[in-house]
Amino acid sequence: MRVMAQLAMVMNLDKCIGCHTCSVTCKQAWTNRSGVEYVWFNNVETRPGQGYPRTYQNQEKWRGGWELSRRGRLRLKAGGRLRKLATIFANPLMPSIQDYYEPWTYDYDRLFSAPAQQDTPVARPRSLITGEPTKITWSANWDDNLAGAPKLTAADPVLAKVSDQVKLEFEQAFMFYLPRICEHCLNPSCVASCPSGAMYKRSEDGIVLVDQDRCRGWRMCVTGCPYKKVYFNHRTGKAEKCTFCYPRVEVGLPTVCSETCVGRLRYLGLILYDVDRVAQAASVPDEKALYEAQKSVMLDPHDPEVIAAARASGIPEDWLEAAQRSPIHKLIFEYGVALPLHPEYRTMPMVWYIPPLSPVVDVLAGTGHDGEAAGNLFGAIDTLRIPVAYLAELFTAGDPEPVRAVLRRLAAMRSYMREVNLGRPRDESIATAVGMTGDQVEEMYRLLAIAAYDERYVIPTAHAERAEALEESVTGCSLDYEGGPGMAGPFGEASGMPAPVAVESFHALRERQTADEPERADELRGRVNLLNWDGKGIPEGLFPSRKEKR
Repeated sequence: MRVMAQLAMVMNLDKCIGCHTCSVTCKQAWTNRSGVEYVWFNNVETRPGQGYPRTYQNQEKWRGGWELSRRGRLRLKAGGRLRKLATIFANPLMPSIQDYYEPWTYDYDRLFSAPAQQDTPVARPRSLITGEPTKITWSANWDDNLAGAPKLTAADPVLAKVSDQVKLEFEQAFMFYLPRICEHCLNPSCVASCPSGAMYKRSEDGIVLVDQDRCRGWRMCVTGCPYKKVYFNHRTGKAEKCTFCYPRVEVGLPTVCSETCVGRLRYLGLILYDVDRVAQAASVPDEKALYEAQKSVMLDPHDPEVIAAARASGIPEDWLEAAQRSPIHKLIFEYGVALPLHPEYRTMPMVWYIPPLSPVVDVLAGTGHDGEAAGNLFGAIDTLRIPVAYLAELFTAGDPEPVRAVLRRLAAMRSYMREVNLGRPRDESIATAVGMTGDQVEEMYRLLAIAAYDERYVIPTAHAERAEALEESVTGCSLDYEGGPGMAGPFGEASGMPAPVAVESFHALRERQTADEPERADELRGRVNLLNWDGKGIPEGLFPSRKEKR
């Protein structure tokens, strides 16, 4: 057993209101500069819907993630070394800018410089890529709140997998929001796809990053990622992706998307896992068994044997303590309500989700029944307006039973806590019906509903003695070992060890600039990103200089 640590996230979809605050603050902090105008490290999708980029979940088209060979071994869906060599200068399996959207600004100067005329002047859209006038046809959240619109959802790859009956009744389905970031997978196909070895998974905390010095812009990582969370900066010619806000988490702060989330739906914590079992778990033949296989890789931080192995692997004591207090471990194992996104991609994602239950209460109340009563709730789960089969295609590779079990536990929590809040005797039979105790239900309620800041975010800080390893990473993917799924080698799906890379510090983000026009992107100076100001001193550019005042 070789124990490694992984920072992970759980999102409670019952609490997401689709406000996009997480997307906007992430955009401001990480992609507010020229070349990545179309890039959203964090985006919120309306489900059912096509997603961003459009139909990214259709792996028959985009060939992302892993598949099993005839011998039962993992291989990249997009092909191995020879195929990559044949298509290295013209990769056909990559979304175009139209699958994302062509970013634009408006010709605001026209509003002020237009001569006097009878009609009000119009600020027409201009492309932020070419600078030429453009027509707006799509955006990152173009189908926001439009679940059920036939023109937009007909191409939903997940909806296409469910039954014809669901399609016929789809107009009655409710919508829910699905926030997405990079999954920082245990078995990342983007890392294995990189010919340059520029992508790597940090052995300290499992965060997947891109070495900007080593990246050569082959864009195989864009193809390899089934979630399409690796992007290409057309100005720098480099790949970029969500960094899990590592400059923040290294000092114990949550990610920007978590910190600013209005609904407080995100949870951050540490997971311990056995790296020696990752390849075996990802190679399980039955896709519906991948969910349990991934759970089997993750270890109990309270187990003395695991603790001893973790210490032998060099995991610090405070990290072990953080793993024991982790809300992620509680939500996945103790309460059993968190599920991975598309485990059938075999990347073993580490951003998990609690599926939504909210509308079932409204449905019951609309029929004149008590929407919070346990018996009514349990019986209504299979009649949700959004079919359980659809949720299963998202979270459990089509197996409805784990989804149904999660929804029953969430329903039990609602019913049980209503009795408590009304001052009635606790009904232990409600908890027993879903394999829990009353105390567990109350603890789960506290974590999901009213948890304090330090309960939702349990983030151990980086150690000073490990600073060199963090700043000049010479570690590759955690699966880079003999017998692993092809991550040790010179090319293709064996992407090799990354060269040392000096990572960007938290305060270096102040140097990032923003632009409304592509031709002025490199000329803008003196702007301050207040999200990255520590409140000490007066950063340059916050106030006009004396020369400017004169």
